[in-house]
Amino acid sequence: MLKKLLLLLCLASLVAWAAPSKGRKASMKKKAAPVAEKTVEAPAASAADAADGFMSAPESSSAAANPVADDDEEESVEQSTAGMTAAQRTDFLSRKKFEEEQRLDEYANSERRRDWLKDRLIFEVGLGSRMPFMGESGMGMGLGAGIEYITRWHVAAFASFGMLPKVKDSEFDYMKLEGGTGYKIGLNYYFFPKIPIHLGLSASYGTVYFDHDMEPDEDGLRSLISVKGYQFDILITYLSNEWYYLQFSFGMYYAPDLKKAPENNPSFKKTKDSQTDAVDTYASRVVGKPNGMDSKGIVFGITIGYALPEFFPDDTEKRRRQREKERNKAAAGTSAWNR
Repeated sequence: MLKKLLLLLCLASLVAWAAPSKGRKASMKKKAAPVAEKTVEAPAASAADAADGFMSAPESSSAAANPVADDDEEESVEQSTAGMTAAQRTDFLSRKKFEEEQRLDEYANSERRRDWLKDRLIFEVGLGSRMPFMGESGMGMGLGAGIEYITRWHVAAFASFGMLPKVKDSEFDYMKLEGGTGYKIGLNYYFFPKIPIHLGLSASYGTVYFDHDMEPDEDGLRSLISVKGYQFDILITYLSNEWYYLQFSFGMYYAPDLKKAPENNPSFKKTKDSQTDAVDTYASRVVGKPNGMDSKGIVFGITIGYALPEFFPDDTEKRRRQREKERNKAAAGTSAWNR
């Protein structure tokens, strides 16, 4: 009987000890359940956040490729900058603006490279026919300067002013050759705008040829004979998107005055014997040309120039100036604030 009582007490104590352990395990499981639920829900919440934030990156990239409305772009920027600090937002916006400006600059440069001729203002200096003095059997040249404007249709208007210096006669030391000035105005048309070497055609009017009188005056000066007329040239020009300009011209001139009768021809004059004769006679004024100066002939010249980009800037230059103004304005505001 005593053994049975002791056995029952031991069994009761074992049951009493086991019951709290099962309760503790159950409570631990109950406490762990919310944690598991939280760990499961956390990725869902972060996925929702990612849908609001990171999914806008492809939209912004597609917006860079395809233009969108201003409202859509502002909304995309707001979504992209969500959760950023002020410094991060400023850096993001500045980087985005820089990338956009680079893209626009590249596009403008490519457009400029496609047409290197349009809207170019060029200051020129040179020797020969277009500057505009040339003569004396085709080898005498004068020095001149000019200005040319090439329109977007590749038609250019130009004007030049040249001078011939007064020098000693190369054959007679006691004689001098008279100097003078001349002008020329005309139109050019250029081909091949997409490459830096341009073939062109030119038509102009002005001083086309000169020579000197064979007989000196009392001071030993051989007077200048300059004639006006028309000129037609073939041009070979180097002009890129930079300021370098180089041109070779080769063509022919035509002077109508040299086709007139001797009494109206500037290359003829009355002879001394004609003062006593009943009929006036005329003789050539130039050396080696008994029939007077030629009414047509070959001319050539060379011209260098500076194509000013400041007067007619392209889109890249306009945006660069605008950015420079904004930086200067911001710097001025910062300095005023510091004072």
